[in-house]
Amino acid sequence: MTRPPTTAHSILLLPLALLAACSPKQDPDLSGMSFSEDPLVGKVVWNDLITEDVEAARRFYGRLFGWTFESSSRGGREYVLARSGDVYVAGMVPVDRPPDGTNFSRWLPYVSVEDVDDAVSRAVSAGGTVAVEPRKVALGQVAAIIDPEGAVIGLARSDIGDPDDRTTAAAPGRVVWTELLSDDSGAAAAFYEAVVGYDAKAVERRGGTYTMLANRGVDRAGILQNPSENWDPVWLTYIAVQDPAAAAARAESLGGEILLAVSPDVREGTLAVVADPTGAVLVLQKSST
Repeated sequence: MTRPPTTAHSILLLPLALLAACSPKQDPDLSGMSFSEDPLVGKVVWNDLITEDVEAARRFYGRLFGWTFESSSRGGREYVLARSGDVYVAGMVPVDRPPDGTNFSRWLPYVSVEDVDDAVSRAVSAGGTVAVEPRKVALGQVAAIIDPEGAVIGLARSDIGDPDDRTTAAAPGRVVWTELLSDDSGAAAAFYEAVVGYDAKAVERRGGTYTMLANRGVDRAGILQNPSENWDPVWLTYIAVQDPAAAAARAESLGGEILLAVSPDVREGTLAVVADPTGAVLVLQKSST
């Protein structure tokens, strides 16, 4: 597998500033979704694709997952909402490649917290840094932090409640898991326990120990001990497909790259890792439905 993009502090400033300013050309249709009254702390409630080519990303993800898209803009800036059926699943944010040629295309998850300001303060106290200070957006408040290993994650508090577990139930084309690739899973677990309020627990899996991050008894994310020195710590976004091998081949035919092919030695052949045409890494996970 190729090395995922390195963390960049300043590159997140533009996307989150964009989110603060953007509003849909028309109100998003939320009729197919339901929301919790209380925050579902620890749940990944949104994902943004930061990409160097929004049009290429729209073609790729539309053809791979059947997503449809709605554009938003303000001040000449673009933000694209992606839907799987009647559920909004992600946003797409354009970013320019810097002069040094570094590729910053990536998936950025947002985890629900009780209080964004407090979570940011706890992140700094625990050794993290702030990529983007807390700021208001259309439906709540967000921030972005960088953990002590350099992995970036967003923090969110919604004014309308979090998408509930019925709305985000596993189905092809939806985000079904989020996982931190970490060089020190124990230290990472302690950091996210302090920042988000997770309960971390070690479970034995084929290939070694895996760390589940739970809240209120529900597993919300995981930590995988990094198997390769060639990979930087990064949060990985898993999207469900019926057949990961076929989906990986389809991704490649659409201009993506297979980084890890389906193998019985990796999660019993249930996943593949690919990069989209702009270099953003994602995991294709066999759907449970």
